Amino acid sequence: MTEPQLHQLECPDAAGGHRMAYWQWGQSDSAAVVLCVHGLTRQGRDFDVLARALIDRASAHGQSLRVICPDVVGRGASAWLGDPAQYHPTTYAADMQALLAHLHVQAPVIQLDWVGTSMGGIIGMIAAAQPQSLPQPIRRLVLNDVGPRLSWVGLSRIKQYVGRGGPFASMQDALDVMRQNMASFGPHTDAQWQQLNTPMFKPTADGSWALHYDPAIAQPLQPLTEAINDQSSQVMQALYERITAQTLLLRGADSDLLTREDAQAMTQCGPRARLLEFAGVGHAPTLMAADQVRAVLDFLLPV
Repeated sequence: MTEPQLHQLECPDAAGGHRMAYWQWGQSDSAAVVLCVHGLTRQGRDFDVLARALIDRASAHGQSLRVICPDVVGRGASAWLGDPAQYHPTTYAADMQALLAHLHVQAPVIQLDWVGTSMGGIIGMIAAAQPQSLPQPIRRLVLNDVGPRLSWVGLSRIKQYVGRGGPFASMQDALDVMRQNMASFGPHTDAQWQQLNTPMFKPTADGSWALHYDPAIAQPLQPLTEAINDQSSQVMQALYERITAQTLLLRGADSDLLTREDAQAMTQCGPRARLLEFAGVGHAPTLMAADQVRAVLDFLLPV
């Protein structure tokens, strides 16, 4: 079975730089790149199922493909930042620009697609609205349960658990707590749940288990209010209006972060996203279920 390769990249910042890890699937010299960016508390291995499916479909049609799944700084195998205030979408967008520039040096990027879940979609909207900062403009953009306007209900729920949890006495205890916190992901088999969330934890010196990410990623969220969220929505809406990439919007039908009304509005402005909803799923679809994977494959690599 195909497995990704782990790479490291130094990204510039005001403090002298930080290290970002990324997982690379497929052919390292392919001119076609799909960048998959995860959500707030997640990491790049979230996309294992999708990445394998993308590589398999491309190969079946005689095409080469690079699928790149970064661990956003502060998560997974990436470094933690000394200043928690820098855990912000502008930092993450700059890191993705540095990553794409690095990949372009390795082998020219001629075709660029983006899959962004939640926070990864916010970063994707920022990047897509600034094509001059990328080696190629984003051709096709998948926004997974996210848009320029985020529901305060959903944000309030997320604020309650980010940065909390653990240490856990065993991996099973950790997975059980994760399953409770992430019930909105929708139905998964035990095997799927273990595959999705085992990379979310790391062993500690005393034999317990801890979440893989820096708890300080929660600090920038604490001052967030409904009024500030409304202001941020206006900024993001202006960026969304500038996007020209073909855009697919995925939504969990029970999502508390992206309302149906806001999702429908995204089909009428900016890139006029095509909307697909998945029944029995909240925030956010994990892109593991067959229908979710097929939706992304058919959009990025139509037969």
